[in-house]
Amino acid sequence: MLGQHRSTQRKVPRGADDEQALTEDIIALAKQYGRYGYRRVTALLCHAGWTVNHKRVDRIWRREGLKVPPRQPKRGRLWLNDGSCIRLRPEYPGHVWAYHFVEGRTHEGRKFRILTIIDEASRECLALIVARQLRHEDVLAALADLFVLRGPPAHIRSDNGSVCINDSLKRSRTERRP
Repeated sequence: MLGQHRSTQRKVPRGADDEQALTEDIIALAKQYGRYGYRRVTALLCHAGWTVNHKRVDRIWRREGLKVPPRQPKRGRLWLNDGSCIRLRPEYPGHVWAYHFVEGRTHEGRKFRILTIIDEASRECLALIVARQLRHEDVLAALADLFVLRGPPAHIRSDNGSVCINDSLKRSRTERRP
């Protein structure tokens, strides 16, 4: 009749009368229970006396940009012998040093090891010792040289990796032989 196509005529959606109050309650519950998603919030709203379904709560949840934060990974445990759990954080340069063994192979396939010693506060590499075999004497010599040059740190952290374990096992086996 008017010369307009049917697809240009749409009914303007009007929200429910309680939309604003429901939105405020959803936001309040999301703030109070940070790890709850829209389904559990829907259950809480139903227990509180609202007659809503999960689809309506989900629509409001998305419109308001609410999200459940991802779970935080569990921190690795650093246990001490006294039963306490203290993660030592470096506070100043020279506070915590760490040494670690890195292993690689040459283009010929021969194995070599690198001993890296770093200052954890400044992230400065204090020493890199490369050799085909690194023994505990080499670690002690490198640390002793650094103690003379820079002074001893308050704490030293070791990875206690397979190199340390294998070296100590070889040492204990050779010491037992008569």
